[in-house]
Amino acid sequence: MVCSPDFSLLRDLFLVLLFQMSMRGSDSFLVIGPSEPIVAMLGADTVLPCRVHPAMNVENMEIRWFRNQFSEAVFVYQNGMEQVGEQVVDFKGRAELVKDYITEGRVAVRIHSLRVSDNGMYKCFFKKGTDFEEAVLELKVIGLGSGPRVFLVGPEDGGIRLKCTGKGWFPQPEVQWEDVKGEKIPSVSEDETQDDDGLFQIEASLIVRDSSKTQVSCSMKNPFFGQEQVETIFIPESFFPRPSPWKAAFAVTLVILGISAGAIVYLAWKERQGKKKLSKVKEEKEKESKSKESFERELARRKELYQQDWRKAELYADWRKEQFKAAAFTLDPKTAHPNLVLSENKQHVSLKNNVSQNGDASTHEEQRDSEVIFSVLGEKSFTQRDTNRQYWEVEVKTRTEAGSATRCVLGICSETAKREGWFVETPERNFWVLVHEEGKVIFPNSQKNSPSLRQQPHRIGVFLDWEAGNLSFYNMADGSHIYSFTGITFCGTLFPYFSLWGTGASLTICSTSDHPENCPDSSPKTSLTHLRSCDTSVPQEANSLLQEVNVSTSAASAQASYRYVVQESCPS
Repeated sequence: MVCSPDFSLLRDLFLVLLFQMSMRGSDSFLVIGPSEPIVAMLGADTVLPCRVHPAMNVENMEIRWFRNQFSEAVFVYQNGMEQVGEQVVDFKGRAELVKDYITEGRVAVRIHSLRVSDNGMYKCFFKKGTDFEEAVLELKVIGLGSGPRVFLVGPEDGGIRLKCTGKGWFPQPEVQWEDVKGEKIPSVSEDETQDDDGLFQIEASLIVRDSSKTQVSCSMKNPFFGQEQVETIFIPESFFPRPSPWKAAFAVTLVILGISAGAIVYLAWKERQGKKKLSKVKEEKEKESKSKESFERELARRKELYQQDWRKAELYADWRKEQFKAAAFTLDPKTAHPNLVLSENKQHVSLKNNVSQNGDASTHEEQRDSEVIFSVLGEKSFTQRDTNRQYWEVEVKTRTEAGSATRCVLGICSETAKREGWFVETPERNFWVLVHEEGKVIFPNSQKNSPSLRQQPHRIGVFLDWEAGNLSFYNMADGSHIYSFTGITFCGTLFPYFSLWGTGASLTICSTSDHPENCPDSSPKTSLTHLRSCDTSVPQEANSLLQEVNVSTSAASAQASYRYVVQESCPS
């Protein structure tokens, strides 16, 4: 079935009328207030209007204006009349309902004699049955106080102080100083206070130093309303302080005097500091001198005690040298292995280059039958007739090249010791030697193969005491004891003994004179080193002192005593 155009138009009109009738029968509405803040003068009257949409009669509605809380009622209209009981005290007698257009849904509350406390936010509330709506309003109360008053206070800080005051303002006004050209001048200070009614009192100060600014104005402006009040003051040029020549001279004089006083104080302080420093240096020198004298006395006393029984104290190599005779000798080329190279002065021995060496530089207990030891003897021999105790010093150099280890051996051997082909450097075979191998010190067949040393010895002293049957080795770099062969019964003839192994190894017999040109390092004062490292408290008896020193030194250098009596090589 096709509908005609006239029938469709009638249907649309019917639907529009039906919709309007349904809206009139509905209780829904909106509450609308002013979209902009309401500005009113302090002490005047103002109205806070509200309306409902759609327009309707609101005589039977509950209407209420309140502040932040619903209970803070400014005005209440209910059941067709004002409800005074719910109204707060501040608005009683000052608020009334304007209801000229109440049947059209437009009402307002009028507030008389506005106060500062009336400034702020409000809400208007409409309720019909169970439906209610509200709107928010803002009231800005402004107070234009008394116009600014400008006063000339007097000269200050090289200028003229001005004061601008005003009172009865709300909110706090903006204060601005300007000269005759309209250029703004910042205030030196601004103070504001509020009285019991909440009104502001302002006091601003300015110091004018430019004598050309004889006309200055002060303005106060309300930031919301924009209303401004201005007052201008004229300052006679004669009021400005005139510069005086003697003031400038006085100021320069004061500066010069201040600098001079500062320089005098600084020089005096510097001189006092210099005296303190000199006094301190003098005291330190005196203290150092006393300490040195005390140290020397203690050193002399210890040396005296040491000399009373030096054999019991295996330390202080330089003191020990005083009990021995320096043995001056050279190497004997006749006893040198063909692969050894002796220096021209026969005090230095090293290996030839590219010497084929079987085996490795292992300890003597691991020597193989195929090993050949490259050795040489000293020219000087020692026999029982040589009652003097003998000592000599040897410089040891060991270098490890790629894939090659080194070993240096020094000490003494008997003329009966076998040195051809393969042999073992042990006391049983009449060799009493120290082995310097790969940074370690080893003694063949001793109880402790590697003593604990403070530093690796590179200059070694050899001390031979035939009568006491003692052969001792010392590190001449620090004077420390390394090892001693004791209880030996020497017989026949003894020779200084040396052997090398490995590329880069060498031995040098050092000169025992005061000018050791043959060695790169000279022996330091080892007794000083030992005394500094020991306890300075020394017992009275020499025997007890030496016993204590002997025990401590034995622990530090890891001494191992080796007692062996050679019987096979000596005639009965």
